Amino acid sequence: MQKLHVFQSLWAMELRRPGQPERPMEENFALAAEAGYHGLCVDPSVEEIPATLDLLPLFGKHGLKCMVNAFPHSREEMRPLLEMAREMNACHVNALGTEIPLSVSEGAATVQQWLEEAAAVGIPLLFETHRDSLLNDLGYTLQLLDAVPEMRLCADLSHFVVDRELRLPLSDLNRGYINRVLQRSDCFQGRVASSEQIQVQIDFPQHQCWVEQFKTWWADGISWWRERNGDDATLVFLCELGPPIYAITDAQGLELSDRWEEAKTIRQWVESIWSCVP
Repeated sequence: MQKLHVFQSLWAMELRRPGQPERPMEENFALAAEAGYHGLCVDPSVEEIPATLDLLPLFGKHGLKCMVNAFPHSREEMRPLLEMAREMNACHVNALGTEIPLSVSEGAATVQQWLEEAAAVGIPLLFETHRDSLLNDLGYTLQLLDAVPEMRLCADLSHFVVDRELRLPLSDLNRGYINRVLQRSDCFQGRVASSEQIQVQIDFPQHQCWVEQFKTWWADGISWWRERNGDDATLVFLCELGPPIYAITDAQGLELSDRWEEAKTIRQWVESIWSCVP
């Protein structure tokens, strides 16, 4: 039977509140486990590998699975991040390379090299749609998908909404573009954006049109995923509501909404979508 596992982002659990210390890491793990998340996602660069490996006992203690959002700054930096992910028994790695190629051929060479390294290490590798990374632009991403048919994605559609300044209702052209991304995605991320803002408050009335659009995208993506995967497959959905400056703040640097509660709401939406999608 196919399963849905909802993860929380460890980065998204940062508070970044003026005058308030961050929670101890042990408390973050305990909160995620108590809230019913299946796992936590870590976001290391190569320099952060030792500190990330130090978290391994907390995953075991709290019964949480691991996913890795890897930030290699060069082609050569992916291999040690993949090896770290294997040591942490990560379900898969989402690549967010911070070098942005100017040609499709250069980007395809990077993708193919990393896929070969991931196969050698024995860890599944997806490529995350994200600004200021390898998949910075929707059009470039679509060209890479054509160039590397075996390339699979982790869809964080918020970045393409802002990058393209998408408008609602979507044009047939843009709907088709996003559908191509969803059809190649094996992981989805939970954040709602608008044409001008990367992360909006999900209960504000002015944002409800975008809330409904993202729900539709997640439902479509989940439906296509379920069609092409076997009965024993597990889909990972990541709640990733970023702290300030992702989260919008007032003049005192305080957020306009409660991200922890919003993440739980998004998880409930996705669980409901999962139960309704055949």
